[in-house]
Amino acid sequence: MFYKYEIINNGKEDILYLYLDMKYEFSKEFISNDFKDLSIRTRNFIDTNKINFKGKKVYLIVNGIVVKTVDVSDTNNSQSISNDYSPDSFIVNIELNDHSIKKVSLREYLLNQLHAFYNKTLHTEVLKSICILFNTYAYKMMKENRCIPFNDYFSYYDINDDYNKFDSDEVIDYLNLIINEVANIFITYKNEYILPFVHFSNNGSTLSNKKYPYLSNIKCLWDLTSPKYISFHDYDFNYISNVFDTKISNNSNIKIINKYNEKMISIDNKIFSFEEFKMVLNLESPDFYIIIYSNYLRIITCGCGNFYGLSLYSANEIAKNGSKYYNILSYFFPKTKLYRYTKKEQ
Repeated sequence: MFYKYEIINNGKEDILYLYLDMKYEFSKEFISNDFKDLSIRTRNFIDTNKINFKGKKVYLIVNGIVVKTVDVSDTNNSQSISNDYSPDSFIVNIELNDHSIKKVSLREYLLNQLHAFYNKTLHTEVLKSICILFNTYAYKMMKENRCIPFNDYFSYYDINDDYNKFDSDEVIDYLNLIINEVANIFITYKNEYILPFVHFSNNGSTLSNKKYPYLSNIKCLWDLTSPKYISFHDYDFNYISNVFDTKISNNSNIKIINKYNEKMISIDNKIFSFEEFKMVLNLESPDFYIIIYSNYLRIITCGCGNFYGLSLYSANEIAKNGSKYYNILSYFFPKTKLYRYTKKEQ
């Protein structure tokens, strides 16, 4: 990371000297050969830290040595939104941990997301559905936030592009074909972009949520045959007592109660939400059962994920029976509509 800077005039112009500490990965990225990206990241650091520098030339210093000269004169890091929504023209701003911005094409962003879901058993129509959801997410986030955090609730952007290292050209070509076939398509609820809710499988039905009215209770009986339908974990009483900061033993009175119109867990009159249990113990799903044994506590979960939106397992079964991506999306998001940006609309 930069640990100090200074502006020096050489008699002709102001030059910004940025001093890097090589103990940080961030610094190593600045010693890359990607000059365009380097200029953008340097410009972003200047803007983010409100450095009053109007010049063109920046020297990057490591251990007292100038390792790179960067020209920031033609770099505009204003995070503007493209009017062209096509995969190769629409620009997505990825916000990194240091709050700098990495600009990528929508295609690059979608390849990154599809790679996270891709496996040989997942049907093409399901991947198309996922692609449309993340098309929509990119449009939504760039409109509302002007960037997408590289690691947020809905997506993880692999900033090292590792999929290029591990996937064959054949797989990349396949994913690019999917992107091309659903290019510019997005999904809305009451003319607003929706969020890309996706989970692996549920307990037979998806969940609705008042905060997101486009999420509905959808039957997914296919999920009852999912290989991830049942999972269980055993916890030593000392461990479970420590993580919940309360004494738990085989004599504890543990029961499920209804409070505030929500299912809660009561442990000797101390109340916990199902979501709290799920998060603290990193459980596979919000639907689970608790069994008390003499020396440990067992938790059995049903399903995998948050149960919101599209179930990958059920969607795959639907696709095997001939359903297309528009059938799949209308099944899991029945209150929504699909649209496609065209040149006329742009």
